[in-house]
Amino acid sequence: MGRQWLLAKRQVNAKRKSAATGKLVKEISVAAKMGGADPESNARLFAAIEKARRESVSRDVIERAIKKGAGLGEEKLILEEVTFEGYAPHKVPLIVEVLTDNNNRTAPELRVLFKKGQLGSPGSNKFLFDYVGLVEAHHAPDGVDPEEAAIEAGAQNFEPLTHEQNDDIPTERTGVRFITERTDLHAVSKWLSGHGWTIVTSELGYLPKSFPELTEEQMMEVGEFLESLDDHDDVHRVWAAVK
Repeated sequence: MGRQWLLAKRQVNAKRKSAATGKLVKEISVAAKMGGADPESNARLFAAIEKARRESVSRDVIERAIKKGAGLGEEKLILEEVTFEGYAPHKVPLIVEVLTDNNNRTAPELRVLFKKGQLGSPGSNKFLFDYVGLVEAHHAPDGVDPEEAAIEAGAQNFEPLTHEQNDDIPTERTGVRFITERTDLHAVSKWLSGHGWTIVTSELGYLPKSFPELTEEQMMEVGEFLESLDDHDDVHRVWAAVK
């Protein structure tokens, strides 16, 4: 039985790794479609490529995803970006960003996943979030001042970011999330990358304006629900009002 359990565990891990790789490839293609094929002038693409490399995605796969997104090859990117708004258990507001080639398939599947929460109607809860630019990055701890970096880069605000919050932040490095105006995202990312910061995420996203008070048990239920959403192949990002 022990060997059977080990085999099942390996199969689950392999499936999760494959799903994660698929999402990284989608992100690369979408970033190339939105900002062009040159990572030096496309901060979102640069961050996506670096993350894919850390996950051992091959160079051929990365290059094919870039060409597909930028329309440079025979393959064309056919993905629709869809945003769902709703609530996790215990009335925790959330926004789910989806990349799909068939929304008629994806939407019903998400409604099934939302059975423990509540799928809202369009425009139902975006007012509970700020739509901003987000740059998550890390730097060697010696001699770095995140506040000074935020000012110099042109960010509106910043907050510390730990490995527990984002496992792309090495434990021995100083992690920071820089919050920018949407139009300043690329400029902030470019300044940071040119001054010793390693960018792990550069994207437009949603920051909650407030957070519901939850017990430890309620937080666990919300976490399980968010994980079930994130496991869906077409779910690209989940933004939730949880600390």
